[in-house]
Amino acid sequence: MNGYTFDAGALIGLDRGNRGVTILLTRAVKNGWQITVPATALAQAFRDRKRQANLSTLLKRRYTVVVPLSEEDASQVGKILAATGTKDIADAHVALCALKEGQAIATSDPDDLHHLAPDIELIPI
Repeated sequence: MNGYTFDAGALIGLDRGNRGVTILLTRAVKNGWQITVPATALAQAFRDRKRQANLSTLLKRRYTVVVPLSEEDASQVGKILAATGTKDIADAHVALCALKEGQAIATSDPDDLHHLAPDIELIPI
């Protein structure tokens, strides 16, 4: 493993001081791992830079990569949704990013993400 992919719940948890998210970030920094933030998850979590200081700080760190929903990724997300009979674009984008990066997913929604990507390690927060 080379890092973690954060879903919207993990990003929200970061701003709320969730201990589990803090532990994951500490582990990632210690090991030189990447934090992947799918842009779709960021859109679900981000509201106000002034009130979300922890999230704003995370986005500025060199170990954080925000992954846009490119045309290629959008096609893959659509395929994942079709194959699983689900509709949540952000969750499917999170699953795709984690698959591409070989990362575990930090999530507040392990049941839905397990359905989308049963072979990915999920870290409930």
